[in-house]
Amino acid sequence: MNIYVGNLDYGITNQSLHDLFAEFGEVVSANIITDRDTGRPKGFAFVEMSNKNDGIKAISKLNGQEVNGREIKVNEAKQKSSNPPSRNQRW
Repeated sequence: MNIYVGNLDYGITNQSLHDLFAEFGEVVSANIITDRDTGRPKGFAFVEMSNKNDGIKAISKLNGQEVNGREIKVNEAKQKSSNPPSRNQRW
């Protein structure tokens, strides 16, 4: 199960995020998204958990909790669209 984690403190690490979610089950990966130009964290991440039930439990327990002084947002990650809208598309 892929999980979106938002409003993260910029000082959090992949390992500390992994450890936070590991309390609820096996974490496959924890990746903080960084700016490609500066390398600085963007304040959100994606966590992949091996078991959907564990992921749902983590979401329900962690959403709205304070981590490093910030109230994090945690929910199931939305799937990327395989066909993004064209830049030239007119509405």
